[in-house]
Amino acid sequence: MNIIDAHHHLWDIDLHDYPWLIKDRKNPLSKNYLTEDFNKDIGDLDVIKSVHIQAEMNHNDSLQETNWLQSISETEKSQGLPNAIVGYADLKSDNLYSTLNEHLKYANFRGIRQILNFSNSNTELNQYEGINTNLLKDEKWKEGFSKLNSLNLSFDLQVWPCQLEDSDNLAKEFGETLIILNHTGCPLLNGNKEDQIEWYQGMKLLASNENVVVKISGLFMRGDLEDPHLKEVIENTINLFGTSRSLFASNFPVDSLKITYRKLWNFFIENTLKYSEAEKEKMFYQNAEKYYRI
Repeated sequence: MNIIDAHHHLWDIDLHDYPWLIKDRKNPLSKNYLTEDFNKDIGDLDVIKSVHIQAEMNHNDSLQETNWLQSISETEKSQGLPNAIVGYADLKSDNLYSTLNEHLKYANFRGIRQILNFSNSNTELNQYEGINTNLLKDEKWKEGFSKLNSLNLSFDLQVWPCQLEDSDNLAKEFGETLIILNHTGCPLLNGNKEDQIEWYQGMKLLASNENVVVKISGLFMRGDLEDPHLKEVIENTINLFGTSRSLFASNFPVDSLKITYRKLWNFFIENTLKYSEAEKEKMFYQNAEKYYRI
């Protein structure tokens, strides 16, 4: 099976500033993860292309990250990976338009991710620095979001389940902008039935928008292979979004704390056995090729 890994990261903590990694040196992720490390994890799997998602490098250095990744993709040892780059920009910034145009000078640049995860009711979920409100309700942020479509840029959306209803409103307000939902809508995977229902209802709302697609990824940030709910999450997600708007991704190296690269993709394969070859080809590589224009 050909694979396009639609969500992975590279980082060099000796060369660049990653506040979230430097802050916690005991974090097992606080070490370089470069092309050779990614290739080692891939092994003999048929990963034909990849999409790099901004890795929370110091936000002031977002253009530096895109420049670095573009240079990596142009080296022989990378074999063109990453084929698409999703960078960072603050959509509330007064300099947004110029920042976006600077990103666009790089051939592989495709879109923006600005992490939005925020909860009013559960402060334990507010773990991302600089996100101290629900930006989905912020008019200046939405004004910035409105600039993406005219530049042919997509938006990688990362939110908690409690924000999925607001995400549905965003998708409806900006129906021409491609929104790529990250990490399966970030289900909490805590065994709480009310939280499971909130995730499902929010995903159902968001799936009603044809301009929204979903990456089935990030499940091992909070879950593990012993969690029977993971299979249900995958099945529900594909049922809601359909095989033409669902795509698989590794979220490596973050998910590597719980699972190896091969076991992760085997897990995805095992949970899609009932689908036709054509449907699996869409979810494992064709959809990523289409939506990230690679």
